[in-house]
Amino acid sequence: MSVSVGDLAGRTVLITGASSGLGRHFATICAAAGAKVAACARRMDRLETLAKEIGGATPIAMDVEDEASVIAGYDAAEKALGPVDSVIANAGMSAAGMALDLPVEDFDRIMRVNLRGPFLTAREGARRMIARGERKGRIVIVSSMGARKVLPGTAAYCASKAGALQLGKALAREWANKGINVNIICPGFIATELNDEFLRSDAGKRMIQGFPRRREMQASDLDGTVLHLLSDASRGITGAAFDLDDGQGL
Repeated sequence: MSVSVGDLAGRTVLITGASSGLGRHFATICAAAGAKVAACARRMDRLETLAKEIGGATPIAMDVEDEASVIAGYDAAEKALGPVDSVIANAGMSAAGMALDLPVEDFDRIMRVNLRGPFLTAREGARRMIARGERKGRIVIVSSMGARKVLPGTAAYCASKAGALQLGKALAREWANKGINVNIICPGFIATELNDEFLRSDAGKRMIQGFPRRREMQASDLDGTVLHLLSDASRGITGAAFDLDDGQGL
């Protein structure tokens, strides 16, 4: 039987960091692909605006640093939408600065959001999928090209994203016989609130000119892979890390 690639009809997708940037974009494309979407973040005003704009999205308050908040967010999502069978662990942050100057508080927060956050988000989703016998669970962890390539001035960020990549592989191995696929995407530079100021700076422009294609990516460049990984068509894909960087890491 053929399965439509990217068709998310009948799926319920929980997305963290959905108030802006890639998370907001993922919420939009998942809703357009037929999924019910739990759009999760701390900034509820932005989530409510998103829900009004795209339809098919339910705003959910969630702080991925806080396990109690993650659990409460899942509770709220499942009360509103039914069982969550798909997850995009997207919430992330960075703090620019050379390692010698980086405050340890910034280092710790980057690790809490970028590594602890995906762990808590994926684990809670998996616990619920396993408890109800879900056999088509899908989890996508958003890492970065910084997991593969050193990005100067972002030691903590690169370390956290490398950790998220290996975390995804470890979880895929643990849950392989539980009917849950866990995969990782490593996007290149896409203009979002997280990095827009840098990309517009002289240093950012020089960096872009050093890429093989001399351009930044568009969020839509991720659509095909993300929708495929969430769909039934990705039945045979787990523990894979996809470099979606337009060749920027070459």
